[in-house]
Amino acid sequence: MALIAPRVTAGLPADDARNLAHSLQDSNDITVFVDGTVHRLPDQARDAVVDLLARLGRGETVTVSSVEEMLTTSQAAELAGISHTYLRNMTDRGEIPVEYRGTHRRIRQAAIMAWLEKQKRQQAAEAAAGE
Repeated sequence: MALIAPRVTAGLPADDARNLAHSLQDSNDITVFVDGTVHRLPDQARDAVVDLLARLGRGETVTVSSVEEMLTTSQAAELAGISHTYLRNMTDRGEIPVEYRGTHRRIRQAAIMAWLEKQKRQQAAEAAAGE
């Protein structure tokens, strides 16, 4: 899964920052229009947008980027529904990519999801071949 490159937005000019900060004062209500259609944001998205706008309202330069979740081997094994030992063996064989943080293995959630999808496709193919 490729991440989108970060986007950096310079701080707003003082007048614009002051107007935005005033608009946000004592308000968490953000209305979003996309192609003229009103959308209500889920709480987490609303909070992120309010935080972004508040930072711009303070005249701060803002960087927006994605974060890909890294899992411990225990978390990855639980997500995949397999044993911790089996998962470690698969990473040793290179079947699932692993990154090291010191001596600790970390696995991208996307790698586990891709492995699960591959398993699902293989099972479907085996079932179709058996019919």
